[in-house]
Amino acid sequence: MFSIIAVVGKNRELGKKGGLIWRLPGDMKFFREKTLGHKVVMGRKTYESIPGGKGLEGRENIVLSRKSGDAEAIIRELACSNEEVFVAGGGSVYQKMLPYSARLYLTEVDATDAEADTFFPEFDKDKYTRVELGKGEDNGIKYTFSQYDKK
Repeated sequence: MFSIIAVVGKNRELGKKGGLIWRLPGDMKFFREKTLGHKVVMGRKTYESIPGGKGLEGRENIVLSRKSGDAEAIIRELACSNEEVFVAGGGSVYQKMLPYSARLYLTEVDATDAEADTFFPEFDKDKYTRVELGKGEDNGIKYTFSQYDKK
């Protein structure tokens, strides 16, 4: 089962200039707790943006690249798995994987960023059941951890 995990602003902002907009310690902890020990699918640029250049520790990093042409085969292989496989960005990978994902973990930030250049894809919230998992605040920025499950 694919599960998308992302931090998004009020206008679905994800990133700008190749990086995250918000670096929230509470969200980083949430991301780590959810993904640790799992497979994590991401695009090449997202992989390269991870500090240290070694990917995410304690997780199997699966990097999708437009050039390799193997994305469809990887998706088919992982879709047959009963384990939760996380999708961690970027924007084009979220767009591609949204139809295959049964669950979305979204850290919904109560803020906007006019300089954002990458956005989370639009999705019909009526087709999901939303559960609020908790709230947080870092550096004066409030956010909500939400889980959306396809109906």
